[in-house]
Amino acid sequence: MSENSITLVGNLTRDPELRFTTGGRGVASFGIAVGRRYQVNGEWQEQTSYFNITAWGQLGENAAATFTKGTRVIVTGRLEQREYTTREGDKRTAIEVVADEIGPSLRWATAQVERQSRQGGENAAPRGASSNTSPDPYMGGEEEPF
Repeated sequence: MSENSITLVGNLTRDPELRFTTGGRGVASFGIAVGRRYQVNGEWQEQTSYFNITAWGQLGENAAATFTKGTRVIVTGRLEQREYTTREGDKRTAIEVVADEIGPSLRWATAQVERQSRQGGENAAPRGASSNTSPDPYMGGEEEPF
């Protein structure tokens, strides 16, 4: 079985753009720059790769509310290829990362975590409300995970 998984660490090249589908589902789009340094004949070389990231649902909404241009993030997701036609009628292919998880990099920064409730469950709080005291079935009990 083939795995299609990628993890990237880089800096946001632009603020996340949050849109909503006609059904109300959020989707955030942003770019990250991933740099690497290496030596060739004793001289340092730098190379930067740019990736477009798409985050759906609550993950996208949280990313848009949390991150801004320049923030160093860790993104885990899958590569997805799509085809489109330019205004001139040329066919193009784009490869983007559809995020499964996004978090701040703590290598050169600190972060404060604010836990959000799960949407749609019987213990779900209204959007924007905190429910730190409700049990989370994925955390194995009523105690806080941290």
